Amino acid sequence: MTQTLHQRLGERLYQALRERKAIAPLTAEYPELTIADAYRIQQCMIDRRLAATGERIVGKKIGVTSQVVMDMLGVDQPDFGVLTSGMVYNDGAQIAAGELIAPKAEGEIAFLLKRDLCGPGIGCADVLAATELVMPCFEIVDSRIADWKIKIQDTVADNASSGVFVIGDAAVDPRRLDLTLTGMTLEKNGQLIGTGAGAAALGHPANAVAWLANMLGTLGVTLRAGEIVLSGSLAAMVPVAAGDQLRIGLSGIGSASVSFI
Repeated sequence: MTQTLHQRLGERLYQALRERKAIAPLTAEYPELTIADAYRIQQCMIDRRLAATGERIVGKKIGVTSQVVMDMLGVDQPDFGVLTSGMVYNDGAQIAAGELIAPKAEGEIAFLLKRDLCGPGIGCADVLAATELVMPCFEIVDSRIADWKIKIQDTVADNASSGVFVIGDAAVDPRRLDLTLTGMTLEKNGQLIGTGAGAAALGHPANAVAWLANMLGTLGVTLRAGEIVLSGSLAAMVPVAAGDQLRIGLSGIGSASVSFI
């Protein structure tokens, strides 16, 4: 694929985001689209968004961290997307469901970095040493691809199906607990609908962040101090709509809540 086509498809995805109108899968029109092409399209989409809105990059998100989702998409590694300042909500936020296309909520552990991480060669211990705090987080994923009919190339190009995210009101030093054993409860409208644990994210959430640092290193990109990294879902995605209220609790860390109007 040419750079011109990457830019054209990035513009198509940005317009879908702006207009809140889903489009057909890119892979249906371009079956030859590779994951490398998809990341270039993602960058074009993000560049377009930053230029149009004045937002800034505040971190990264990791997706496809569970084996079930990898099998579904036919891949053997996660993917990543970019977080911007326009995606951030505080704990207890009310989010207009109509501002998104087909939102789904995921409970995650967010990492706040205090030192740069630059791969290759980054491991779990390096991530923990470079992390200032971990926080409970809701990622509200969304797809500009109609009906979530995605292949891995589609979701990568679509900024890893990023929507918005909600950071909880608690934060702890990750070296004070075993994140693999951190349990998560997920409630929707007062009912427990899911549970999970830190081990669901590549065996340890810091493993997911290490994967990201090493992947970015191959692209000449560094995870910077002050960035937030969402380490991947700890349970199945939950569809949400106006009127829904969600809460997650993470043992040893804290909770986060969000409602949709």
